[in-house]
Amino acid sequence: MSEKVPMTPEGQTRLREEMKRLKEAELPQVIKDIGTAREHGDLSENAEYHAARERQGMIIARITYIEQTLSRAEVIDPSKIHSDKVQFGAKLVLSNVDTGEEARYQIVGPEEANLNEGRISVASPLARAMLGHFVGDEVKVRLPVGERLYEILELSYG
Repeated sequence: MSEKVPMTPEGQTRLREEMKRLKEAELPQVIKDIGTAREHGDLSENAEYHAARERQGMIIARITYIEQTLSRAEVIDPSKIHSDKVQFGAKLVLSNVDTGEEARYQIVGPEEANLNEGRISVASPLARAMLGHFVGDEVKVRLPVGERLYEILELSYG
């Protein structure tokens, strides 16, 4: 579990903010909720108590996971990368060769990936296929929905 986790400075900041929120707001609140539920008597039939304990376990597990991830973080600042080939941190404009549909993505660490925001994990099939290619290259990508052919229209960092 000592493998480095690539992430952008923004991703590292988001994780630290989440951990702070969990430790300073959510965990104290759930501990308070457990105390309140405990006051209601018989714990064996107290659904509020069991729900609060379960939530506490989930919060502690997430805090532990974030701490481990941050300890293994390899922070890579895309704004300091000057390359004409696709690598971690790249912002891409891709065109589906068959449909002409364009999509914008940034290749980020697994913890930062959010398809709705256009951030894809460096470990995803699409990102792995793009790595090492250049603007103008057509890249065949094997996706869960089948093979697709994309052309890299634009590439930038930062």
